[in-house]
Amino acid sequence: MTDTAAVAVLSDVHGVAPALEAVLAEPDVRAARTVVLTGDLLSGPLPEQTLALLRGLGDRAVWLRGNGERELLACHHDPEAPAPDAVTPWAARQLAPADVAELVALPAAVTLDVPGLGPVLFCHATPRDDAEVVLADSRQERFAEVLAGVPEEVRTVVCGHTHMPFVRVAHGRLVVNPGSVGMPYGRDGAHWALLGPGGGAVALRRTVYDREAACARIAAESGFPEAAAWADEYVRKTYSAEEALAAFGPLDGR
Repeated sequence: MTDTAAVAVLSDVHGVAPALEAVLAEPDVRAARTVVLTGDLLSGPLPEQTLALLRGLGDRAVWLRGNGERELLACHHDPEAPAPDAVTPWAARQLAPADVAELVALPAAVTLDVPGLGPVLFCHATPRDDAEVVLADSRQERFAEVLAGVPEEVRTVVCGHTHMPFVRVAHGRLVVNPGSVGMPYGRDGAHWALLGPGGGAVALRRTVYDREAACARIAAESGFPEAAAWADEYVRKTYSAEEALAAFGPLDGR
């Protein structure tokens, strides 16, 4: 039985519209009173299709910006701006003026009251920075640093950015990463989270979908010249948790 008081959290879609469609079809997502989108939504091969799907959530959606949105806007305003990859400047060129205005207005963080959890702070990477790295195995001192400015009454923080789902207690706070809808690390499928009574307070969820069909669709529908190769690298293949931790570990100050 679905719970209409629950909050679904979707992060790091990265323009993979087929993965997003699969998650949005989940009964618990369809029934959720709120869907929080914690950034890095469009920087990928199908930005326009992804944007249309997210807009279809209407007033249920709470949008946040991540480093992906910041980089998209930088590339949109200045084609010579540094880009983290080849798909970001291409995706930036697909944005209409109304899209740009919408992304500029997005907040970096929001605090919502979630049944069973109380005030929950949602952000992209950490509450203080859209590109900081915290991981399931980050040291306690690292969590103390990044959570230092969080109000005392907030006992749960939900972040994304690293594409690796985890739930951890740090300094008396619950820290949740839903993982990535479009570019998962650890296990295949589209990763997301459900918060509130319907999820037993916090539930990490995974939606399995047809990745071969998704790769074929990306190759056929995206105007990105390297779309097929991008899909092969990030949709067909799934990097292991061990590979991701080895890559991201040095970035958390350990």
